Amino acid sequence: MSVTTFQRARHPEQVEARRTAILGAARAMLAERGVAEISLRELADRIGLAKSNVLRYYDSREAIFLEVLDEEWVGWLDAVEAGLADVPAGDPEGVATVLAATLDGRDLLCELVAAMSAVLERNITIEFARVFKRRAMANHERLAALVRDRLPALGPAGAAFFGGAVFVIIAGLWPYAHPTDVVATVSAELGAPPARESFRANLREGLANQLVGQLARGGAPRPPGEPRIDL
Repeated sequence: MSVTTFQRARHPEQVEARRTAILGAARAMLAERGVAEISLRELADRIGLAKSNVLRYYDSREAIFLEVLDEEWVGWLDAVEAGLADVPAGDPEGVATVLAATLDGRDLLCELVAAMSAVLERNITIEFARVFKRRAMANHERLAALVRDRLPALGPAGAAFFGGAVFVIIAGLWPYAHPTDVVATVSAELGAPPARESFRANLREGLANQLVGQLARGGAPRPPGEPRIDL
C-alpha cells in the first residue's frame, strides 16, 4: 500500500482500523528484529503511511511498542490464570513453575518487558503515560491477585511486591538469554550451556527463590516505607 492511497481516518471505526494496522505492522517487524533495530520511519513504510501520519495515532515509536506490550501482558495473564487453577494452595514451587512455563515462548512479551523501563518509557507524552501506567497497574494488580489466591500467606503487600519482582527478574535475565554471536561463541568455548536454553530454568529458579524467601519472612516485604515495585 502506498502512502498516497492511505486515506486519513475520519470516523472512530476508521481510526481503530488504522491503529490496528500500526500495531500489526509493529508485531510483524518485532518478529524479525529487536526493538532497538526498528525505526518509526521503517514502521510507517511497512503500512504505507507517512511518518507524520503514524504520529496522529500514536505519539511515538515507543508508545506503539508499549501498546503491543499491554496486549501481550493481558494474554499472558489469561494463560497464568488458567495454569494456576491446577496448582494446590500453598505451593510456591508450583506457582513459579506455571509462571515460567507460561512465559516460555513469549519472546515478544519478554523483550518488551526488558525494554519497558530503560527504553520505551523514556519517550512518551504524559497523556500516553497516564493511559499506559493505569493499564500497567491493573495488570500488576491482577497478577498479584492470582498469585495471592494460591499463596494467601503472602498477604496483599507481599503479593504486590512479588508481582513487580516478576518483571524485574524477566528484565534481568532476558538480555543474557540473547547474547551476541561473539559472546555466544566464547561462552560455548568455556563450556557454558546455550543461554536461551537456560532462560526458563533460571526464570523458574529466580521466581521460586523470591516466593520462598518472602514466605519465610512472613510474606509481606519488610519496613521501613513498605517496599514495593511499581510498574
